[in-house]
Amino acid sequence: MKRPRLIPTIVVVLTGGLIALLIYGVVHSGADSSLDGQVTAGQLPPAPGATVALPRLDGKGSVSLQQLRGKVVVLNFWASWCEPCRAEAPVLVKAQRQLGNRGTVLGVSYKDFIDESRAFERRNRINYPTVRDDQLQLAPLFGTTKLPETFVLDPKGRIVAIARGQLSQAFIDSAIKRAERQS
Repeated sequence: MKRPRLIPTIVVVLTGGLIALLIYGVVHSGADSSLDGQVTAGQLPPAPGATVALPRLDGKGSVSLQQLRGKVVVLNFWASWCEPCRAEAPVLVKAQRQLGNRGTVLGVSYKDFIDESRAFERRNRINYPTVRDDQLQLAPLFGTTKLPETFVLDPKGRIVAIARGQLSQAFIDSAIKRAERQS
């Protein structure tokens, strides 16, 4: 009595399935069109949501990225409860001093309570404007899901560098120089 060759048949079927999945993946994978992929490829994608005007944390009107055209912008998404946001705050304060009138750091308080955001600014001696994105009008356009996240824009409003996670002084210095060269 011969035994059925069940195991070799299963191996052949599974191998064929894996090869088909691999071929499907290769055929259907396109170029990375995310902001991160574009910046990594050396492209300068326009910052999304340039016309989205968000209310200032200090209550003095609103700000949009379009209003900041002509300057280098360091766009930083943060929240008061975010420990890495607290740790990177001195780097952003220093960046604002270095930029002077050539640019600005623009903080974006991400789904945070207004009183806690204001307390964060006082504790960290924030010297740049902050807007509130409690309705998530801007953050999703940048693919922001974790904090902190920072996007450096050249004077034409194009993204030249992205830091997803806590940024360093070396990153911010290099990114600002790159943005200034694009003007």
